[in-house]
Amino acid sequence: MKAFLIDRYGKNPGRLGEVPEPEPGINDVLVKVHASSVNLLDSKISKGEFKLILPYTFPLIMGNDLAGVVVRVGSGVRTFKPGDEVYARPPQARIGGFAELIAIEESALALKPKNTSMEQAAALPLVALTAWQVLVETARLKKGQKVFIHAGSGGVGSIAIQLAKHLGAFVATTTSTRNVEWVKALGADVVIDYTQQNVETVLRDYDVVLNSLGAAELEKSLRILKPGGQLISISGPPTAEFAREQKLFWGLGWIMRLLSSGIRRKARKQGIDYAFVFMRASGAQLQKITALVESGAITPVIDRTFPFESTAEALSYVERGRAKGKVVIKIL
Repeated sequence: MKAFLIDRYGKNPGRLGEVPEPEPGINDVLVKVHASSVNLLDSKISKGEFKLILPYTFPLIMGNDLAGVVVRVGSGVRTFKPGDEVYARPPQARIGGFAELIAIEESALALKPKNTSMEQAAALPLVALTAWQVLVETARLKKGQKVFIHAGSGGVGSIAIQLAKHLGAFVATTTSTRNVEWVKALGADVVIDYTQQNVETVLRDYDVVLNSLGAAELEKSLRILKPGGQLISISGPPTAEFAREQKLFWGLGWIMRLLSSGIRRKARKQGIDYAFVFMRASGAQLQKITALVESGAITPVIDRTFPFESTAEALSYVERGRAKGKVVIKIL
């Protein structure tokens, strides 16, 4: 089968090649992939930024999202059958959405929303699960609370805005001048043009911040939050709690405690809780997201669609950081 893969870590974006078809295990579902989507995580993995915590072997098939049709199921699978239309974010140890076929654990899959195309469904799993695990699972966002979401026109931001509004929150976000009205249409109550204003001078007394940017933005976020607020980052620095969850060896846990000590200390001084979220696969949570998509509460946002042969170009496009929503790869 055809797959987009890397042979080593580095700046080379990867190549399209022929690889053996996967053989599903007892609890696996074999899916014919119709579409996938690109995330910044793909670029970070290919450059080796996660090699200490994600010990991949080569050649490595890339891709952290997929939508497709079930071809075959393992003997232990009870939820899905051949012909089902499904979508998923594969577990981090078994990525591979940039391929014609993937064997994926039953627990990571969900039936795709009936009101979406394969391309729309493929744009959802990683970003929607990230938004869910930050806002619902970690922040426990409540109706009437105020949440600030960095980078509202990005993949995570565009879905997080919609989810936060569905939960009844007051939502503020940032974007560039050309996207202000577009982001307002997603549901944001306050949209700050970061080319014109500094967010930390405009916003005050927020309950939750979802940070997806760098260290400078992370520190500025502390000035936005009120005492008792929550600063939740998906871009780091990681914490010792994360190391324990990932069952990493104690030395990495110590390093992560050190890396996050500065922001944790500053947060504590202001009575703010800091947490790092590294999204995990969950078919059960995707089922809840499916219901929100089918009800119209969440709509997939696609910037561009690339053919499978142009996967390297799609990765480069996403790395430039100008996509509105998600970039999709049409595989079938």
